[in-house]
Amino acid sequence: MATNLVLSIAWTHVSTRVRQTLVGMFGVAMGVGFTIMMAGLMQGSQIDFLRQLVDTMPHVTVGDERRSVPSQPADQEYAAVGMSNVANVNRRPGIRYPDAIMASLRSWLPGDVAPSVKTTAIVNHGEARVGVSLVGIDPRLEVRVSKLATQMREGQLTDLSKAANGIIIAVKNGSTVLLGGGEGTQISAMVVGLFRSGIKSVDEGQIYSLMNLAQTLMGQNGVVNQLRLRLSDPLVAQKVATQVEAQIGYKSVSWQEANADLLGAFATRDFIVLTVMGAMLLSSSFATYNIISTITHEKRHDIAIMKSLGMREYSVRRIFIIESMMMGAVGILFGWILGYLLCYGWSQITIFNVLTGATTPLEIYYSPMHYFASGGIAILCCAVAAYFPARKATRVHPVEIIRGAS
Repeated sequence: MATNLVLSIAWTHVSTRVRQTLVGMFGVAMGVGFTIMMAGLMQGSQIDFLRQLVDTMPHVTVGDERRSVPSQPADQEYAAVGMSNVANVNRRPGIRYPDAIMASLRSWLPGDVAPSVKTTAIVNHGEARVGVSLVGIDPRLEVRVSKLATQMREGQLTDLSKAANGIIIAVKNGSTVLLGGGEGTQISAMVVGLFRSGIKSVDEGQIYSLMNLAQTLMGQNGVVNQLRLRLSDPLVAQKVATQVEAQIGYKSVSWQEANADLLGAFATRDFIVLTVMGAMLLSSSFATYNIISTITHEKRHDIAIMKSLGMREYSVRRIFIIESMMMGAVGILFGWILGYLLCYGWSQITIFNVLTGATTPLEIYYSPMHYFASGGIAILCCAVAAYFPARKATRVHPVEIIRGAS
């Protein structure tokens, strides 16, 4: 009975004082809605950049180097061995038995693997001489480990096999360039495709060809010096790299390790994003607190009447807390709708990239956590905003309140 009375009085206050109720709900809705929008916009931009970064590189790169010198049979048999006057023979570069290694990796790998040959080259185009990284690939396998096929702006990846010494580069399609490699090797190559990754350092400093062309520039026929892995889940790249290196012995670098400095900067940015979200929630909480505490203060006369009729202090406080939570709940619901509409509106805005010539929409990150976090903090703020003013008002004698009101 007492609970029904408290709920009835709270509903009467909320439904009869429409202007105050609407002001309170509007304040909560605005705070929740704009917090959701900012969270989705900031996290969306970060996730979009990371996705572009991951798409332009393999998730795991296996090179022909080793992190430590492999142990010799004499070391394993006798625990120690000493050698002197040993001739310094240069080790032939490349990964030994790449086909067998790839077959072994494919048996358990959550993704795929493809071979490549990476070397440096000088591109001579007219008067321009540019140093680049030349990546020799197998077009049939490349589509399994990279997004190069979808990044083509002119031509197709398979065009590499249709032209003698074809290359894919970020210059005008159909041009003829002169490639210079080690030991004075020079090869005339035809540009058969144009790609854009969206990352300037990659577009300006990397070109693609068939593996035999890269091997010729290296002066090492038949050499494969890289295995590139693409995984179904990029986030497990570090774990997979460790497992691959333990299995085959060659140095395996995940995309996280290769971009450790950049990811460290993103950790700082994550902290900034959380700080901005917290500041917005705090600002909206203070606004909500100010609105609801003002409404509660204006009802001090009602508090005096209820106390004079014998209602206990905790029951009076419950009335105002329930009122504020009613307004907060409805305000949160409208805030969620407002936040979603704002996020959707921002996602329709497109930005022209002058470097790639493409028009891309703003990336918005939709997460239920944004809605639950903003709603939870808002409802807690509403309860606190009603509790303290009501607690203060209920401790004043009813006669003093009525006398002050008159």
